[in-house]
Amino acid sequence: NADVSWLHLDVMDGRFVPNLSFGAKMVADIRKRTRLFLDAHLMTVEPERLVPSFLDAGADAVTFHLEACVHAHRLLEEIKKRGASAGISIVPSTPVSALEPLLPLVDLVLIMTVNPGFGGQKMIPECLDKVSRLREIREGRGFSFRLAVDGGINESTVDEAARAGAEILVMGSAFFEAPDPGSVVNAVRSRYSRAARSDPGHSSAAATAAALGRR
Repeated sequence: NADVSWLHLDVMDGRFVPNLSFGAKMVADIRKRTRLFLDAHLMTVEPERLVPSFLDAGADAVTFHLEACVHAHRLLEEIKKRGASAGISIVPSTPVSALEPLLPLVDLVLIMTVNPGFGGQKMIPECLDKVSRLREIREGRGFSFRLAVDGGINESTVDEAARAGAEILVMGSAFFEAPDPGSVVNAVRSRYSRAARSDPGHSSAAATAAALGRR
């Protein structure tokens, strides 16, 4: 009833990040119960070993971490060959320059605005500079990837994210800990629209994703 656009599924292996969450079976169970867009965010080492099982489970997109994958080009191509959206994510310490060779291939770039693995963290605002830079690159080179932010997204930080150019807002604690999650989604969308309207080159509509697995 909260009217989210996506479900963002945090898959954690206890190695790339300290926590453990769930596997492909959970995604398959969720797929049976919803037609929402499912993005499996693999916070794991060796994501290439897991991607096929999550696609088989019904994920519409798989997003993996650049830091965890040696052959990122190959993995992006494999995801796209399966007809799914291919996403790549970077942690706060990784620069945008590391992503640039991959940008022609990606459908989604997920900028972590906290260090991944735990919910309830405060946003690292400097990470939004990466979103702004990626937006410039996209516009300058004619790419079409979407920009997502994950970490510390709430009513207090959505304005900054919108001005930076984020189009997909991943919410964890702000959503799941709210007495009325639907009102949080509506408030975030409203604030996003107001902030984005001041930028004529920016869409005024944000996709909001509820993050399962990291609370």
